[in-house]
Amino acid sequence: MGKLVYGGTTEIGFEDRVLAHLQIVVGLKLRRKEGFFFSWRDEQSVGDGRSAIWIDPAIPLLFRYSGGRPPKINKTWLEALTLSSNSAQGLQLTEEIGALGADEVNADAPPGR
Repeated sequence: MGKLVYGGTTEIGFEDRVLAHLQIVVGLKLRRKEGFFFSWRDEQSVGDGRSAIWIDPAIPLLFRYSGGRPPKINKTWLEALTLSSNSAQGLQLTEEIGALGADEVNADAPPGR
């Protein structure tokens, strides 16, 4: 399990595949200097509730992956997450959608492949 480290002190565990999709969506927003809320459902081990953080370009952010291979990116899920990030509620992490395999590209592949 990878970690999203926010502000150098807050660590949130996500599977590497989830983290790769989040990195792309968050990166797009931060490149435009846009702050936004990011929310997700907590695991049972930490209370089974919901959490949200304000993502801001001025706050350090680290994506730490547990595996060495970049996960494949599901374009359908990525589009849904990106739409969510542009809503008034901010980026809401959802379960993966779309057909696995058909819409996947390598995370390290050049754009358009």
